[in-house]
Amino acid sequence: MRVAMKSLVGVMVLGLGLSAFGTEGGGGAYPNGAEGIMTGALPPPGNYLIDYNLYYAADSLMDGDGNKVPIDFDLEVFGTVFRFVHVSKKTIFGGSWAQHIFIPFLNVDVSTPAGSGNEFGLGDLIVDPFILGWHKGNFHCVAGVDFYVPVGAYDRDDMANVGRNYWTVEPVFAATYLNTSGYETSVKLMYDINMENSDTKVDSGDEFHCDFAIAKRLKRLTLGIGGFYYKQITNDDYPSTVPPQARSGKGQQVALGPLVGYQCGPASIVFKYQKEFETESRPEGDRFWLKLVMPL
Repeated sequence: MRVAMKSLVGVMVLGLGLSAFGTEGGGGAYPNGAEGIMTGALPPPGNYLIDYNLYYAADSLMDGDGNKVPIDFDLEVFGTVFRFVHVSKKTIFGGSWAQHIFIPFLNVDVSTPAGSGNEFGLGDLIVDPFILGWHKGNFHCVAGVDFYVPVGAYDRDDMANVGRNYWTVEPVFAATYLNTSGYETSVKLMYDINMENSDTKVDSGDEFHCDFAIAKRLKRLTLGIGGFYYKQITNDDYPSTVPPQARSGKGQQVALGPLVGYQCGPASIVFKYQKEFETESRPEGDRFWLKLVMPL
């Protein structure tokens, strides 16, 4: 559901003297595109480990009009996130009650005309003690509120960071429709409410984003396409000491690509590639995902 990657990278774009990048550091707390097939279906009661692995590469920065900024820029992120899920036998409002925690580890490498940086370590934790999941025939849905806890290393003077240094509250609703012929449609809707960065006094704007997938099951194999849509809803709030020309615009982005899933007994594996486009006020690149799901 989540993984800390490029979206958790504190790329210091203001250090480039540029005003093009929405939300502080050019990203949000959530790594768009992390979820896809069966995202709205809570598993049966028990304990589960989900391992998200990501390689992200971007060599373009896009301005508020969707044009490439003419500078040399390279960003690479390797991330692995361990998500532990507990689904209880207790039901509330007719839905199964669950909890989860995400523990991300990141390696961030960024190069810009203003300098470069590399950082490896624990990223910001994500917790949700109250998740509810419902099942009705072919339709499944999940609702919750995720909290991003800023424990990852952060330094406002570094080019690369594995933490964002502010809290995010994210209401989540996900749904999956899987018919008897094996055709699936899944979507996960999120709205991020970002708190102020205590070091920079920047309050990143609210963000709406959704992951989606359309797929077909062929016995153990699943084939489909998926991606995400992202749109920053409100402007970033800067301290008065930041001049207007250094303030960001609202970010937006779309990504799309193929996915392949395979069921191996009780465990499953999913590979996804996503190409970013229609980008404004953000980096633009390619995402490669490998997701493993297994009961404990």
